[in-house]
Amino acid sequence: MRTALSIAGSDSSGGAGIQADLKTMTMNGVFAMSAVTALTAQNTTGVIGILEADPEFLQKQIDAVFEDIRPDAVKIGMVSSKGLIETIADRLAFYKADKIVVDPVMVATSGAQLLEEDAVEILKEKLLPMASVITPNIPEAEILSEMEIHTEEEMVSAAEKIYKSLGCAVLLKGGHSINDANDLLFTENGAVWFMGKRIENPNTHGTGCTLSSAIAANLAKGFDLEVSVRNAKDYISGALADMLDLGKGSGPMNHAFDLKEVWKKEAED
Repeated sequence: MRTALSIAGSDSSGGAGIQADLKTMTMNGVFAMSAVTALTAQNTTGVIGILEADPEFLQKQIDAVFEDIRPDAVKIGMVSSKGLIETIADRLAFYKADKIVVDPVMVATSGAQLLEEDAVEILKEKLLPMASVITPNIPEAEILSEMEIHTEEEMVSAAEKIYKSLGCAVLLKGGHSINDANDLLFTENGAVWFMGKRIENPNTHGTGCTLSSAIAANLAKGFDLEVSVRNAKDYISGALADMLDLGKGSGPMNHAFDLKEVWKKEAED
């Protein structure tokens, strides 16, 4: 069985972060492991508190995984400080990890920047160039490309600029402000568009975590990047289309929408 490691923050409400990653990787057919960068107290309405992991303990988590069950792919999500970024980059380089997917969580849905300037620079200098692919949204791509993005043409320009500056493939996630969630993959072969399926579901908590984890799982199984992205988008479309409705805010998707009915069966009254 192929394996994948998620290095990310924990979401106590289960819809995003490590919890979403483990569910997604499992449903995409790989054995999922984790190294927690932070504990969060959060739910569908927002984040109440964050307790960041110590860099030394994060190193121990990563070492424990690689020294026993080497992951076939690695997904990196929420990393909130310079010390954690440096630790991750150091350990992945030490173990010569490959098939690395980085979701550069830099900007909150509210628009607030989540990383200090020095942490952004370390991210760009040490971690992102190690990635097989990074998956920024529009605000994050604007930071990485140092340009504003308002059109599909500007998406292509920004993705190309990021690719050339960092040397890694870029999956630039679109959005309803520019298009119907069509995503742009830019690699050494140029730009490829992946058309999104418009699904009217307000519950989108954890979509970024889920997409990047599904890509990592597919890379772990040996698919190339384009196929991995296409499979991941199909999976997330299925999870959204299930129309799970939990919580008082933007709720989670049903990561287990394709779970066999025998395991879904509830107790009879």
